[in-house]
Amino acid sequence: MNLFNKRKPFGLHLMMDMYNCDPKSLDDKDLVQKELDTLPGKMGMRKLIDPVVLFAQPNGIKDPGGWSGFVMIQESHISIHTFIKRRFVTIDVYSCKEFDPKPIIEHFKKLFKTKDVELEVVVRGKKYPPKDLED
Repeated sequence: MNLFNKRKPFGLHLMMDMYNCDPKSLDDKDLVQKELDTLPGKMGMRKLIDPVVLFAQPNGIKDPGGWSGFVMIQESHISIHTFIKRRFVTIDVYSCKEFDPKPIIEHFKKLFKTKDVELEVVVRGKKYPPKDLED
């Protein structure tokens, strides 16, 4: 019996690196907060906590400072990290609930006013056990 053929992957992990972003958008705590607060609902997901958004001070190496935010969702998590002076943002959307990455990518491109994007979509838990193995 080959269990792998019966298994659905656990989820998708969308990772976006966006360059040449609008500095005003990157330096907007309320914008980051609002995105983390509203995106789960738009995706049909449920927040476990209210979003946490903090300013990360420059560390003198790679990080020139910016807003870092995170929301834990029933289905996993969403995070946004802005690097204002470098005009760069990293965004992760990881969920065990199926979702289409394309509208999320387009949404964030408009939000941070860029077309310069690197993307990675990783299928996670390819050998996640099926429900009939719970017993």
